Amino acid sequence: MTVEKTLAELVKIDSVSSRSNAEIAEYLTKRCEVLGLQVKHFTYTDEQGIEKINLIAVAGTEFSGGTNVELALVGHTDTVPYDPEWKQALNLTEDEGKLYGRGACDTKAFIAAALTAVGDLDQKNLRRPKALIFTADEEVGLMGAKKLADLSPLRAHYSIVGEPTSLRPIRAGKGYCLAEILVRGREGHSAYPAFGASAILRAGRLLSQIEKIGLELRVDKHEAFDPAFTTLNIGLIHGGTAKNIIAGQCHFTLEWRPVPDQKPTRVLELLDRAIAEEIKADSDFECKVDLVRSDGGFETSVDSRLVTLMEEISGRSAATVSFGTEAPQMIRLGAESVVFGPGDIRVAHRTGEFVPISELNACVEMLSKAVKNLCQ
Repeated sequence: MTVEKTLAELVKIDSVSSRSNAEIAEYLTKRCEVLGLQVKHFTYTDEQGIEKINLIAVAGTEFSGGTNVELALVGHTDTVPYDPEWKQALNLTEDEGKLYGRGACDTKAFIAAALTAVGDLDQKNLRRPKALIFTADEEVGLMGAKKLADLSPLRAHYSIVGEPTSLRPIRAGKGYCLAEILVRGREGHSAYPAFGASAILRAGRLLSQIEKIGLELRVDKHEAFDPAFTTLNIGLIHGGTAKNIIAGQCHFTLEWRPVPDQKPTRVLELLDRAIAEEIKADSDFECKVDLVRSDGGFETSVDSRLVTLMEEISGRSAATVSFGTEAPQMIRLGAESVVFGPGDIRVAHRTGEFVPISELNACVEMLSKAVKNLCQ
């Protein structure tokens, strides 16, 4: 089966993160078994009570208490939602050398390329074992990969994690952290401010402190990245109940992307310091911080065999990215990791998401070379 046909079949399956990925897991299971790989499911239930499946398929070894593989090709099966007005979202369409559809770029193109590359090789002619790993819930917090890392069902020496990188090997990436912050005040009539305390004004003062934290973090640079430091963002804020009521609460979301050599909780330490300063200035200041996500970054050495191999195969020097990936979870499974795949991350989540056909086919060839070099 051609890689384009495989991609079309994958795109046809609606695997938005809010749904069960059982259908696409069943499809991938059948494809892997036809190729001669041994498949095992790792099922869990998400917070909404929906069944999710992580899938591992191995060749050259058997599943046991100590399964080891030389190389794992890793792709996530879920996609972000799509606009109902995009009528062709689940129907792969071609136009001017590009294939359009939800997940066509992120990351069903990589999955299609991995299946095709492995299918073109003799599974019995292996010097070292290999694996295909397909995860759930990457788009909503890397949940599937985290559960696999907790289970540790196998160990890998190397892993290629599928993401749209325009076929450039990525050897390092920033982490992703999120905290929900609630500042409390005291409601009252706006005509009599002395009888209340505005949570919005209190939050404003704390936001000024957070802005200073952002500037402080710029000193801790990792020159391989652009920007070369941990970045902060306040993406959401809401406070108050009416224009003439002193706001009793103000809630905002703080996001930060730590560089790999900085612990993800560094921002929280600085935030705690800022809150302590606000309490010192205002003894009634009250603030609750709820850490939602704390994922560190990853970095694979420039001298790694996998990095130099993927540079040679792709003809491009390794780079870094500022978005989160499943590479840290693969590192927990023992693997030196590179992020790699066809397509451009800048078109990945939008209506009209696409992957260039030339990159899709080139990815098949490159993954095939990587597998041959490391496993055959």
